Formats: sequence, structure tokens, C-alpha cells
Amino acid sequence: MDFIGWIVVGFFAGALSGAVVERGPHGCMANTVVGILGGLLGGWFSTTQLHSSQTSGFIGALVVSFLGAVVIRLILDATEGDRGGRNRRNRD
Repeated sequence: MDFIGWIVVGFFAGALSGAVVERGPHGCMANTVVGILGGLLGGWFSTTQLHSSQTSGFIGALVVSFLGAVVIRLILDATEGDRGGRNRRNRD
């Protein structure tokens, strides 16, 4: 899959990661950006670090992009900090 393919699959991965992971940024734009970044991260990781030339179809690419989007979402949540002095663990 090429660069554009990972971006397209990233759209779906962002929506899925937003539905599964409660932490991190949410909303239509945030899910789209997180999904695209997750797709690019997952695609880069699978091709360079795992030495996989291609993922096995759309489902394989979606899984890799979803995992990348979850990682991006958790990183953004960790770097978000405590906004407004509220304790984030106690919010509803």
C-alpha cells in the first residue's frame, strides 16, 4: 500500500479508535487527524520496522492503521497535561 492508501485507511482507523479508546482527543476533525497520523505511523512501522512489504488486504491495513491511531491517541492523551487544574481521573 502506498502513502495515499494509508491516508484513506487512516480515515476509518480514526473513527474506530475514537469509538474504542475513551482517552485522548475526540470529535470529527480529531478522529480524522488521529486516523491519518495513525495510518501513516502504522504503515511506516509495518514496512520499515517489521520488514513487511505489504499488508494482507484492506483488513490487514485497517488493523495496522487502527493500532497506529491508538498509539497516537494515547500519546496525545499523555502529553495533554492537566487542563484548568482539574483532576482528569475524577471527571464524569
